[in-house]
Amino acid sequence: MTPSTPNPGQLRTIDLFAGCGGLTAGFVSTGHYRPVAAVESDLAAAATYAANFGEEHVHWGDIAEWVLGDLPDADVIIGGPPCQGFSNLNKQRGDGDKRNTLWQRYVDTIVAVEPRAFLVENVDRFAYSAEYQQLLRETDLGGRLEDYELDMYVVRATDFGAAQLRRRTIVIGTHRDLPRIEVPRDRRPIDEWTTVKDAIGDLAPYVDPESKHLPESTTEAFGQTLPGTFKSPDLHVTRHYTDLSLQRFAHIREGGNRLSLPDHLKAKCWVGHETGSLDVMGRMHWGKPSVTIRTEFFKPEKGRYLHPDEPRAITHHEAARLQGFSDDFLWCGTKLQIARQIGNAVPLPLAAAIAREIFDRLSAL
Repeated sequence: MTPSTPNPGQLRTIDLFAGCGGLTAGFVSTGHYRPVAAVESDLAAAATYAANFGEEHVHWGDIAEWVLGDLPDADVIIGGPPCQGFSNLNKQRGDGDKRNTLWQRYVDTIVAVEPRAFLVENVDRFAYSAEYQQLLRETDLGGRLEDYELDMYVVRATDFGAAQLRRRTIVIGTHRDLPRIEVPRDRRPIDEWTTVKDAIGDLAPYVDPESKHLPESTTEAFGQTLPGTFKSPDLHVTRHYTDLSLQRFAHIREGGNRLSLPDHLKAKCWVGHETGSLDVMGRMHWGKPSVTIRTEFFKPEKGRYLHPDEPRAITHHEAARLQGFSDDFLWCGTKLQIARQIGNAVPLPLAAAIAREIFDRLSAL
C-alpha cells in the first residue's frame, strides 16, 4: 500500500468518534486542513458538528456500518474512540468494556483509506491499556497496520496553551514510506500557563439565579428536530441551588474545597476525612489553569468547578472557553447534552498544536 497524495494547500481529514468536533475545530483553525468525513453516533453531538462544519460529510450513526461503505480519500485520520472504558473514574474499568473494542473500527478505517498519518487521542490511562498494546502489535510484520509506525506520548494540555490541567494519551501513526511524525513533547514553564483568568476573566461574573434555561430555539439536523443552534454566550446560564449548597459556597474561598466547611455543613462522608477527593466542592483559582473539564462540570460535588468568586459552578459558556471553543462556535442539544459535548471534547489549543506538527512534517516532504 502507498499513502494518498494531499491536495495542494490543505490536507483532508476524517474525524472518527467526532463528538461535537473539538479535534476538527483545532485542526481547521490552523488553516491547513479540510474535513471530508466525520462519524458520530450521538445525535446532538453530530448536529453540533454539522452546524459548524457542514452536514453533507457527516455520518450520524454506527461506525461499524459506515466503514463498510465507500470511504473518501483522506490524508489524515483523527479521532478518539470512547474513553469511558479506560477512564480512572469508571468503576467497571477493565478490558471487558465493549466500548474499548471500538478502536478496532478505527483500524478498519485506516486499512480502507490508507492515510499518510493518523491520530488517536484518549485518556492518559490508554497508554497503559491492553488495547494500546494490541494497537501496537498491529504495526508488526503481518499486522493490519504493518505499513505504519507509531509514536505515543502522554501530554498535558497546559503545555500547548489550554487553560486546564488535562492529561491525554496521543498516538500518531505515520506511513512507513514517510519519516515518522512524533508527538510534540512540549514542557511549558508553569508561569507561562494559560489561567482561568485568561480564559474567562472577561465574562460577566454575575449570572441571574433565575437564568437556568437555554433560549427557546429549535433546529433541524439529519431529518430530526432538536434544541439549537446556540452560540456559546447563550450558554452563560446557571442552575438551581439549594439553600444548603449556597451556604457551603459562601464558606469556600478561591482555591478552597470541602475542607473549608464547618462540620455542620459537610456531608456525613466528609466529616473526619481530611485526605482524598480534595477537588470536591473546590473553587477554581483565577491565577491557575482549571482542573480537567469533565461532562458534569456544572456539579460542584464532582470536582473543582466553583467559579473563583461567584456562588455557583462555572457555566457552560465558561466551560467551553476553558476548552478553547470560540464564542461563535454553534451548539445543538439540551443543557445536559451540550455539557457532555463540552466535557468530552479535546482542548482546542492541544488539537491545533498537534495539527500544526503533523502538517509541518507532511508538507516538508
